[in-house]
Amino acid sequence: MKKNVRYYHITRYLADALAIVVAYMASLATQYGEVIHSFSIVFVALSIFFWYFISVVSKLYADRRSNKFSEEIIFITYNILLVSILLSSSLYFIELNPAYSAKFFGVYLAYLFIFVSATKYFLRKSVHAALHQGKLYDKILLVGSTPAAINYYETINKYYYYGYQCVGVIDEHPTKINGSKYYGNIDALSNVLRTEIIDEVVIALPNSEYNNIQRCMEVCDYHRTKVRILPDLQQYASSAIAVDNIGLVPTISVIELPLDKWQNKILKRLFDIVFSLVVFLTVGIILFPIIAIIIKLTSKGRVFFKQERWGLNNEKIICYKFRSMVQESQDLNEEGKYQQAQKDDPRVTWIGKILRQTNLDELPQFLNVLLGNMSVVGPRPHPTPLNIESMHTVENYMLRHIVLPGISGWAQVNGSRGETKTSNDMQQRVNFDLYYIHRWTFWLDCQIILQTIINILRGDQNAY
Repeated sequence: MKKNVRYYHITRYLADALAIVVAYMASLATQYGEVIHSFSIVFVALSIFFWYFISVVSKLYADRRSNKFSEEIIFITYNILLVSILLSSSLYFIELNPAYSAKFFGVYLAYLFIFVSATKYFLRKSVHAALHQGKLYDKILLVGSTPAAINYYETINKYYYYGYQCVGVIDEHPTKINGSKYYGNIDALSNVLRTEIIDEVVIALPNSEYNNIQRCMEVCDYHRTKVRILPDLQQYASSAIAVDNIGLVPTISVIELPLDKWQNKILKRLFDIVFSLVVFLTVGIILFPIIAIIIKLTSKGRVFFKQERWGLNNEKIICYKFRSMVQESQDLNEEGKYQQAQKDDPRVTWIGKILRQTNLDELPQFLNVLLGNMSVVGPRPHPTPLNIESMHTVENYMLRHIVLPGISGWAQVNGSRGETKTSNDMQQRVNFDLYYIHRWTFWLDCQIILQTIINILRGDQNAY
């Protein structure tokens, strides 16, 4: 398996070099109508060198097979931006014949983005297909049967594209996790590593069993087997933490929120304004009047729907949407409980169903962004009755209001959108929101926007 993975990583590097050459040749053909006479080895060599050099900084080749492709696109874009700076600076001091214009350079970068993205998408799908067929798996041996171990086991089995396969369990007490093989107690670890093909040992023992954890690590070191420790840190799962040492004593630091820094606040606000204006001046100027006319002609009532929701620091805001339900629909049922939109909800009009499935009903919320009470990306704001209902049943629910709410968010692009039938559904959404709040970066916002667009184009089963 390790040999196959090594070939996979080599292929990733070679594929990018090929994409660079093809992008360069396509640019020559587009700009000059021919390739041979204008071909420059120096240009190609510099492009490939800077690509690999910058990839160390941008972490382009980190294993992201278990993440969404939109994240990989963001890292490709980041890498191309840095390469373009170094390449253009170098070409300024090198006299190439012929000299390439800024237009050629722009075409080259566009082709580079297209070919590299296409190559990585093809490789990703090839890896997922191989994993689905039972190939390329890392064989995992699980030590311990704690709740964290069970959760880990269920996760890697549910999401096969993570690339892990649990071959069995070692524990002081005879146990089976969902039918996995029991190899014995910790004393059997050395024999298992000697007789079985194990790529990685995952230690999921309670934190109190320090001596057993240490024993397992020593055995794995002796057999030169990779070790992963699964500590009991569930309470910090959504927080940004850093592991550090004071002397030989490991410590865990909970890092301050990224959006507490004034420079990040300014960057996010400027991006919100620019992005919203671009949407209004491109998509909005065309779709707004069309959608408004269709809504007015197909059902009675106002075009826009205004609803009270909770924003930053629990302040009440008026959230704007295109009306997607009949005018007579009520937010609360006879028992005074908030009625969330359900699948095949009779209150939703036919045009409203289309608007909800394509997220076009949210377009007016860019006005909220310009007003400053919402952001393009952030935790989705909930109606007041749903907030009141959830704040008493969902852990850390109110913490999602320490940043501006957003039109789209990390929870939504990860499938946690639409109706929350149980408190567990809402808890999952809140956990995603807290993850976003603690790990915000400008590039994460870009990834969420890109993934939102992808979800709109391919459809979302939870959009109704």
